[in-house]
Amino acid sequence: MASETKTDVRNVVIVGGGPAGYTAAIYAARAAASPLLIEGWEPGGQLMTTTEIENFPGFKDSIEGPALMAEMKAQAERVGTDFITDAVESVDLSSRPFRVKTGTAEVLAKTLIIATGAKAKWLGIESEQTFMGRGVSACATCDGFFYRDKVVAVVGGGDTACEEAIYLTNHATKVYLVHRRDELRASKIMADRLLKNPKIEPVWFSAVDEILGDNSGVTGVRLRNTKDGSTRELAIDGIFMAIGHQPMVEFLGGQLELTKTGNIKTAPDSTRTSVKGVFAAGDVQDSVYRQAITAAGTGCMAAIEATRLLEEDE
Repeated sequence: MASETKTDVRNVVIVGGGPAGYTAAIYAARAAASPLLIEGWEPGGQLMTTTEIENFPGFKDSIEGPALMAEMKAQAERVGTDFITDAVESVDLSSRPFRVKTGTAEVLAKTLIIATGAKAKWLGIESEQTFMGRGVSACATCDGFFYRDKVVAVVGGGDTACEEAIYLTNHATKVYLVHRRDELRASKIMADRLLKNPKIEPVWFSAVDEILGDNSGVTGVRLRNTKDGSTRELAIDGIFMAIGHQPMVEFLGGQLELTKTGNIKTAPDSTRTSVKGVFAAGDVQDSVYRQAITAAGTGCMAAIEATRLLEEDE
């Protein structure tokens, strides 16, 4: 772990230890920019709860999420990245070099890459955590393949829930859409598309009371009627939470322009933010794809753009 003081000025400081952050570190290190990566207290991000990944190139037999993150970190370290395992509490972006404050250190950064990701919104019930990665997911694109010819449920009523449910019909034989009301919040085109899909059955006025399962994983879900409080059980093999994602931007203190979804706004075909010298990569700026491979791609972009700016400064 690197020891930092107020007098240290780093060429590239990366905040966030997921696919975007680690990839940015690899590229910055290979460009001789001596990056420092502040990986937080939960390095690896959402992939740390993913048991098996089959859609990240280079692993013909699949790889578990924590293993992939460990490999990325080891590669970043091997090519010359310094690490701090601590959480960033605040930043000062009013002038360069930027000030980045953690619980134990303050670092000055000529360029800053924000790769803190986004956290899925969960229901907050104990059984949800019990079966995380064993039938509970927040990413149909990531995990839908494992439910081929099975029955699943999607929780939510917005565009994301509709997209997830429709995508899952490519694999599952039946998809229940569980929603608290009898009207979707989604756009009309998405709602119409979902309601016309013969594989999808809406379950109106329903909220998840408990996720049921055994040692093999999820076997069902108990639903509570939001009107009369009655309960019923559905036999399912998996359940997908689609109630939204929350970009991890609180520590920025409103110093960067955000999109209407709360993600950091970046310039078209770029990772540049509203502050010169600050770049954003991964799910913290991506509300559309939210994949490990796209996060890695934008991490690469951010490192290249940051190192080019450093060259221009010289």
